[in-house]
Amino acid sequence: MKLFIAEKPSLARAIAHGLGHENRKDGYIECGDSIVTWCFGHIMEQYRPEEYDEKYKSWKMEDLPILPKQWKLKVKDSSKKQFNTIKGLIGKADTIVNAGDPDREGQLLVDEVLNYVGVLGKKPIQRILLNALDDKSVKEALANLQDNKKFIGLRNSALARSRADWIIGMNMTRVSTLRARDAGYNGAVVSVGRVQTPTMALVCRREMEIKNFHPVDFYQLRVDWQHPNGTVPTYWKAPADTEGMDEEGRILSREILEHVAERIRGISGTVAKVEQKKGQSLQRLPYSLSTLQVEAGRKYGFTPQEVLDTQQKLYEKKLTTYPRSDCEYLPTNQLSDVPAILKNLAGISEEFAGFAHGADTSIRSKAWNDKKISAHHAIIPTTEKADLSKLSEMEQKLYQMVAKAYLAQFYPPQEFLSTKITVEAAGDTFQGSGKVILANGWKSLYHAEASAENGEEENSKLPKVEQGDSVSYLKDDILAKQTKPPKRFTPSSLIEAMKKISKYVKDKNLAEQLKECSGIGTEATRAAIIETIQKHEFVKVEKKNLVPTEKGYMLLQFLPDSITYPDITARWEKNLEAISNQSMHLDEFQEQQTSFIEQMLHEAKTKVIPQNPKLPKCPGCGKILKRFKSKKNGKFYWGCFTEGCKSFFSDKNGKPDFDSNKRSSAPIDPNGPKCPTCGKPLKRIQSHKNGKFYWVCSDRRCKTIFNDKNGKPDFITSKKNRSC
Repeated sequence: MKLFIAEKPSLARAIAHGLGHENRKDGYIECGDSIVTWCFGHIMEQYRPEEYDEKYKSWKMEDLPILPKQWKLKVKDSSKKQFNTIKGLIGKADTIVNAGDPDREGQLLVDEVLNYVGVLGKKPIQRILLNALDDKSVKEALANLQDNKKFIGLRNSALARSRADWIIGMNMTRVSTLRARDAGYNGAVVSVGRVQTPTMALVCRREMEIKNFHPVDFYQLRVDWQHPNGTVPTYWKAPADTEGMDEEGRILSREILEHVAERIRGISGTVAKVEQKKGQSLQRLPYSLSTLQVEAGRKYGFTPQEVLDTQQKLYEKKLTTYPRSDCEYLPTNQLSDVPAILKNLAGISEEFAGFAHGADTSIRSKAWNDKKISAHHAIIPTTEKADLSKLSEMEQKLYQMVAKAYLAQFYPPQEFLSTKITVEAAGDTFQGSGKVILANGWKSLYHAEASAENGEEENSKLPKVEQGDSVSYLKDDILAKQTKPPKRFTPSSLIEAMKKISKYVKDKNLAEQLKECSGIGTEATRAAIIETIQKHEFVKVEKKNLVPTEKGYMLLQFLPDSITYPDITARWEKNLEAISNQSMHLDEFQEQQTSFIEQMLHEAKTKVIPQNPKLPKCPGCGKILKRFKSKKNGKFYWGCFTEGCKSFFSDKNGKPDFDSNKRSSAPIDPNGPKCPTCGKPLKRIQSHKNGKFYWVCSDRRCKTIFNDKNGKPDFITSKKNRSC
């Protein structure tokens, strides 16, 4: 008997349909000599620290780092019934097929079940790679089963990622929470993660850039010249040594441009140079999940999670291919599906009928590249025909975006002519440029959208001129401009930043090295990471933009740069890719993580963390008060834990009750005011009777007491020789 273990029920149903002879049972489907069962994503989970050792139930700084000597997994409580079904079927199977999704997590979540049961390496195990759930794709994949051993590297990369996440998450979350409590940030756990923390930091640093931004006023001089064939618009090109020009080449003084304008008004100039160059804009690539999330966010305002969830629905309806793809290329063996897909697309609407009929299937765009394909390819329509009337509005829009990007592969490149004209007059140089579209090509599919977004045609045609032609001054205009701060991240633009992480590294020497890196996070997890940093209240959404909270700023200031910058995280992703390719061993990666966490913990334990400015201050010494719960009576109190100060107060509706019967006192300052009676230091206290402050002698044998005046003892109107 051959047993297929799918990642999820929808995948299992598609495989069973492809096998035929379906007979549904409880937790599996019989298909003749084969049986298909399923997981619910990861049905195994890692032990928590307290399951390795009970001492970890209490969070203590001295117990860190927590590093398991032998990694352990357990079955999730919610999946025990299905796990027992899978385990029973594994025992009866002659051959097992790993039917996880075609990525590293899909490989791991089935392999870890097989390893836990103890069958990995003891029975023949195969792998099926499904990029789509339509019947044609399923049957082709069933006919092309591979040896599961080929994907050991893919599994180990997922295992390395999982363990690295555990080490960073468990240790850094504990140290961050303990340090945050010391600084008066009581309440929820302060979550730290190898991807979520650098992502949060991107938002925080962007906001700091905006707040620290100082706009710069600059100016440009536009001069229009008259030629017999038309107007030539140009801009003054300032010499490199121009006074009043900043490092970016901007003119900061309007007066400079006024002098230039005065020189050329009413005179003639000469066309010194004419440059013309034909160019092409190659076909856009089909979508990966990230590029779809970014464009759908810009175009429709959809959040990354909405895009992922909707693409998952289209995938399960067999209308589009695997949604979590990080690839924008297509395999050449998919060319056989082109006629069927184009025929289906022609039937979804009148607009798409025109697009499909205009497609040239003989065109091969750069998207068709077998060398760029790994476990999955770009997101495209399947051979199943879509009925848009049965789809939600979001499903319709995303399906049409995917379909249009696919159709673009069968249109020629856009062709254009770029022209640059240089005019010289009165010793000054002026340049103008233009672009004429010769053939729209694939961009004709997007022409209406581009016009609506840009509000003008892409053409900027210049008149035909020849070198040496004379032109006369027509008019000039000094344009006042101002530099703008960087834009706040939106969920969609943050996805793009996570993917193009090399732009945000601290060590710029890494930027070139990391350009080929796939970024931080994966196609499947980036949307969830953004949701997570919102859930933990590190960032919030304001007018569709992401802005940091005070809690987010606190975490950024406290944590070591090594976890808040993406440098090391991007290196990890590069190393995970190396493990996947079996050019790095799993143990080597884990040794790196052990050294890394020890270094980070040392920094986190010693780095100064700012006190929570929102907490009330001790009336005795002015330091932050902290709220705590009494072990004796379970009530809350507020206390000052500054050395030498023993002030504490009852809690009233979550705030310190300064009128409560708890005594408040400040530490004795040996260099402070002295008792005029005995010469010993005076101590400032707050009366439990009337709440007023007084100064008393620190020597209990001396009962001298003084009124308080602006935080100092009032020696003139004092209450001398009276008991406190």
